[in-house]
Amino acid sequence: MTKHEFKAESKRLLDMMIHSIYSQKEIFLRELISNSSDAIDKIYYKALTDDSLQFDKENYYIKVTVNKDTRTLTISDTGIGMTEEELENNLGIIAKSGSLAFKTENEAKDGHDIIGQFGVGFYSSFMVADVVTVITKPFGSDVAFKWESEGADGYTIETTEKEAIGTEITLKIKENTEEENYDEYLDDYQLQSIIKKYSDFIRYPIKMDVTESRPKEGSEGEFEQVQEEKVINSMVPIWRKNKGELTDQDYEQFYQEKRYGFDQPLKHLHISVDGAIRYNAILFIPERTPFDYYTKEYEKGLELYSNGVLIMNKCGDLLPDYYGFVKGLVDSEDLSLNISREILQHDRQLKLIAKNIKNKITSQLKTMLKNEREKYEQFFEAFGKQLKYGVYSDFGANKDDLQDLLLFYSSKEQKLVTLDEYVSRMPEDQKYIYYASGESYDRIAKMPQTELVQDKGYEILYFIDEIDEFAIKMLMNYKEKEFKSVASGDLGIEDENNKEAEETTAEHKELFEHMKQVLSSKVKDVKVSTRLKTHPVCLSAQGDVTIEMEKILKAMPDNQNIQADKVLEINPNHDVFKALTKAFEQDKEKADLYTNLLYSQALLIEGLPLEDPVAFTNDMCKVMA
Repeated sequence: MTKHEFKAESKRLLDMMIHSIYSQKEIFLRELISNSSDAIDKIYYKALTDDSLQFDKENYYIKVTVNKDTRTLTISDTGIGMTEEELENNLGIIAKSGSLAFKTENEAKDGHDIIGQFGVGFYSSFMVADVVTVITKPFGSDVAFKWESEGADGYTIETTEKEAIGTEITLKIKENTEEENYDEYLDDYQLQSIIKKYSDFIRYPIKMDVTESRPKEGSEGEFEQVQEEKVINSMVPIWRKNKGELTDQDYEQFYQEKRYGFDQPLKHLHISVDGAIRYNAILFIPERTPFDYYTKEYEKGLELYSNGVLIMNKCGDLLPDYYGFVKGLVDSEDLSLNISREILQHDRQLKLIAKNIKNKITSQLKTMLKNEREKYEQFFEAFGKQLKYGVYSDFGANKDDLQDLLLFYSSKEQKLVTLDEYVSRMPEDQKYIYYASGESYDRIAKMPQTELVQDKGYEILYFIDEIDEFAIKMLMNYKEKEFKSVASGDLGIEDENNKEAEETTAEHKELFEHMKQVLSSKVKDVKVSTRLKTHPVCLSAQGDVTIEMEKILKAMPDNQNIQADKVLEINPNHDVFKALTKAFEQDKEKADLYTNLLYSQALLIEGLPLEDPVAFTNDMCKVMA
């Protein structure tokens, strides 16, 4: 027996491995199984060049064995095994990767590739084990070797007996502590669950002796415990199957099996790319919004596999935030890994995959919008707000990708329409895309500010989501047509009314100056309205901040008291204006009363809170008296 010491840097790295690098202890099993799979792959490669070796896949497997009495867990394989030198190099120096070195010397054939980083992942065993024993017999040798270690103090290597070629790793599982329950790594059901979670698509069978309860033969109502060897993993992932072999039901079943949601997917994408970068992906567009979707607890991301081995449960870097609702997975053969399979090196390959996936989702949504309008509107009802956030976020960097996916309710069509559909219907004399913001379609339809635009026969888009105006401000224009709020100071269509308004303003200049003085702290201006037809009064806004935006900003936790520059507009053709001018001529106090009432009336129409409800009710009483 030869005693060896780990190098100083290896001791430090081992301590890091056990205490910090891996966030979940259960992944040790994933690492050991992946290493076993790599060892069998090496036999496969050997068979390609060695005529004396026949690779019969039926003879190659991984076996997981539990012994609760001795608290041991054993992972064995029928792979290529390791020589004494390989044990020293691969297990004696942490982060020395036998599989990685092997990979650089051999090209992948028939879909077989080596992804293991033998050495780093192996030491994750010490998160759950006090002692790790490796017995291995290399291909072409009559001698077997035993490697054993209790952790950072070092390891021993000696010769031993082993009948078949391959490697057997035995973990002496730690005793339970107050913080950790290590018994779960000796529990059949828990081990099966971990295997299914991380290693379900390893290409070789992962076998376990499973104890099941069965009816006892010849005895009515009696059961007996029977132990039977079973294959735990499914081996062939759905995303590597030919699309022609699969039905919609297959994808829906997979969606349910992966617990992506309790709904049915609206759409699925099966992507297979074999070019500069190789990857397969299955993506789902859900039917309904997850209950926590718009909370900080929601975590976006796709499952990320490397050659069938789960690397990350949620890889957020694969999806832009505005497509955070997409569920599914990506399996790549070309991803670079460092330290462990759990920590991805965010390299060029990952960015290329993410860009490709984004484009595929965009294309799929546009196709659904064009060919399956009803289904797309169902999707948009659930996730349209997220697309609008995507337009607004990152200073509008994604607006070109998303603008044709947006839907808004149309005053003319009485249904959701695209911006392209709106623009295609615009009369030649219409300069702007008009919109109105409010709490509901019904309230917007009754807004006084819409009267002139509707009278001209122009279509109005109704905005009821908080993000709508912010997104449109970022979009700025669509097909060279600017957006214009019906409540903006200048609608661009009042020309014919301007002369009459100027004459009225000149005639009643003192009245408007007086009203402006009465409301000096509340409005920027008081003027004759060119947009009102039947209503007596309304508010409009000057500048970039609209009244609806003010309401939204004030409701935010970090309210900075941002206000719209409000303008009180009076309809000169309404009876109320006649009463106002008469009061101003005969009773200034009454004119002040009417001014305050008209302002309060305009606030109520806008859905804004009254600044002093008591004063308003008192003013109403004065009028009634």
